[in-house]
Amino acid sequence: QVHLVESGGGLVQAGGSLRLSCAASGRTFSSYDMGWFRQAPGKEREFVAAIRWSGGSTRYADSVKGRFVISRDNAKNTVYLQMNSLKPEDTAVYYCAARFGGNWDLVQSYAYWGQGTQVTVSS
Repeated sequence: QVHLVESGGGLVQAGGSLRLSCAASGRTFSSYDMGWFRQAPGKEREFVAAIRWSGGSTRYADSVKGRFVISRDNAKNTVYLQMNSLKPEDTAVYYCAARFGGNWDLVQSYAYWGQGTQVTVSS
């Protein structure tokens, strides 16, 4: 089992940057592919980015490609999301999750979730 805690959210102006962190407990963290999702008020949770357990492969939603970078440090049991050139439409609660199988961009492919961290981008 994996326990996930996100941090690093906050209020930022459009064009700014934030780095989210997701700290995991459990010795099996390095065996999980990890993902970031987000959920804006009144909208469904949507895929943002994912990374293989080894860090050797990443995937991004089209809406963040070229602006966001996902990375991980298995020695620190942490996955990161560097968010650059932020836009007001990036405003949402951001969640990290551990994937157990299935399509990378589906919520149901992820078994463990953090509590989320709020990101607000002002125009």
